[in-house]
Amino acid sequence: MTSVIEPGSTIGVLGGGQLGRMFAMAARRLGYRVHTLAPDDDTPTGQIADVEVVASYDDIDAIRKFAQQVDVVTFEFENISSAAVTAAEAVAIVRPNGRALAVAQHRIREKTFLAERGLPVTPFAPVRSADELASALDIVGCPAVLKTAAFGYDGKGQVAIDTPSAAPAAWDAIGRGEAILEAFIDLDREISVIGARGVAGEWSHFGPIENAHSRHILDVSVSPADIPAATASLAVDVTRQIMAALDYIGILCVEFFVARDGRLLVNEIAPRPHNSGHLTFDACRTSQFEQQLRAICGLPLGSPEQLMPAAMANLLGDLWEGGVPEWSAALAVPEVKLHLYGKAAARPGRKMGHVTALASTGAEAKALVTRARTALVTRT
Repeated sequence: MTSVIEPGSTIGVLGGGQLGRMFAMAARRLGYRVHTLAPDDDTPTGQIADVEVVASYDDIDAIRKFAQQVDVVTFEFENISSAAVTAAEAVAIVRPNGRALAVAQHRIREKTFLAERGLPVTPFAPVRSADELASALDIVGCPAVLKTAAFGYDGKGQVAIDTPSAAPAAWDAIGRGEAILEAFIDLDREISVIGARGVAGEWSHFGPIENAHSRHILDVSVSPADIPAATASLAVDVTRQIMAALDYIGILCVEFFVARDGRLLVNEIAPRPHNSGHLTFDACRTSQFEQQLRAICGLPLGSPEQLMPAAMANLLGDLWEGGVPEWSAALAVPEVKLHLYGKAAARPGRKMGHVTALASTGAEAKALVTRARTALVTRT
């Protein structure tokens, strides 16, 4: 087997969402075929792929058969069981590897992995029983945040604890399952760094991106982040160290907290392209999606150079409450690019698309995407 998976080969994507859709667009442009597997049909990825397989992520036989029909398997959704990943790795190249996925999808494993390597993380303690919850409160203190150990995203499975007396109710609220208690951080801002690592260890990154959230869901991203140069350099170096320690191949995003006292702390890692990197599709010489393709196929990494400051604003299903948005209102802002994901059903909080803009400064780009999104809901 050659080290390079050439154009014309078939890429298998586990997951059917918008990340896979944009990855499939990049892959098709370079002449690759794309197969996708997800529990639903007519998915955002499936609309672009050559073959759409409808199967559960826990269907080991289906995933094994899927992997046998492609040249390399990658992810756009990380909550795949370890058994399924092992089955795929037995019959195909899987990038990133199953170990990286296992670390990233479980918060206790993730934080322990980082702490053992001396990387900066929030103070934490595991919680598997009422006694461990009490001990964790002694270690971490209050205020704190109790999070499910697995299957949490966009703020799901998280409860704030302001006083020790509130801890039992918080544990009840997340189902009394395996959890992690993390210290509350007095935030200045949140940033992310998206790195790419190739088969020979070559590495590149897109630079820190600043992220603002609403209801625990990413709302607006701006690049470059408005942070001190030393903080930016440290965030990039930590990302590089994490990817090297995982022997990672592909795209990985590290989300960071920047505390008001200047500390930089890893919040979590995502073993796939990331929502904050959507702006790279329009702003960079090589998008995160093409870079993912290049990395997993053993091709040279592209230039991540950002052409201009940029911003991205998510479009959630809430925008559909008054009917289908008037897309021409957003497109009337000439600097704005509109990206829709092909999802049929709009629900509050569901990511349906995004808008991006380039400008002379990040602040100007942010104002443009905010203006375009506001126009969608200002109907006459």
